[in-house]
Amino acid sequence: MTDRRPLHSRRDASRAAAAGALTLALLGLAPLAHAAPPPAAPAPPPAAGVAAAHEAASAPSTLETLSRFFARDGAVARSAAHPRIEGATVPVYTLSPAFVAGGHDAAIAQLDFLASAAVSADGQKASVWTVRTKDAWKVVNIATGDDETRYAAEGAHRLTGGTVFREPQINAWYVQRGDRVLPLDEDAVRAIGDKGTTVDAYRDRVRKAYGDKLPGSAYAKKGMAGGFGENAAAAGSGAAGSGADRPATAAPEGDGGPPVTATAATAAGAAALGLGLSVVAARRLRRR
Repeated sequence: MTDRRPLHSRRDASRAAAAGALTLALLGLAPLAHAAPPPAAPAPPPAAGVAAAHEAASAPSTLETLSRFFARDGAVARSAAHPRIEGATVPVYTLSPAFVAGGHDAAIAQLDFLASAAVSADGQKASVWTVRTKDAWKVVNIATGDDETRYAAEGAHRLTGGTVFREPQINAWYVQRGDRVLPLDEDAVRAIGDKGTTVDAYRDRVRKAYGDKLPGSAYAKKGMAGGFGENAAAAGSGAAGSGADRPATAAPEGDGGPPVTATAATAAGAAALGLGLSVVAARRLRRR
């Protein structure tokens, strides 16, 4: 069929169509142009450090302490506890203050300690926390249950290659990869829903919750619980998280792994282990 419209009308129509196509293309690209890249994954501990931590958790002195730990409530005789370390030692990551501060290039979590699962002859479970001091990896705490290794395995199953981390202020566990954050326990579901959320949405939530409680803030200087840093951990359990179940704070150094400044709770655990004192169980926050 012959187009009988004047030439200038056909040109105007072509220009309008081209402009419309360009507008649609630009609108389609706009979200990509403004989307922030996902945060980088935190640096994993070196293999040599993980091996050294596992060796420390499996040492005869640690197993002896575990025997006392498992026998503390009379559930099993100390001589019959026969504790053993099961499975791999895993890194434990905790929500990063830099991420809470709103840094789009900050990793969502930072390394706090390494954990190994311990099991007694009667089936009790415990988590052995290990940190690197100036010279070597040392056991600094023993906590009831196997949260650290269990959630590490569950997170790897749900998002292969993701970062499993905890938000200690509410005792929640998550896994993050790319732009997604998924819940791993009931506390996390209450925080972000059972289907999870985006990294940006999670950043907004934690910034509103903890942005005024970061190191150097008036809140932190008062030593209030529930914020970040050693003062917050030492203040006890005035917030949702248990003071006795708070992590240490890692700072990378050397090939053996990060030296750690332990919180009051883990330092007390280290003293008990080193001096052979009676073991005080680090009980976890009960699920609400």
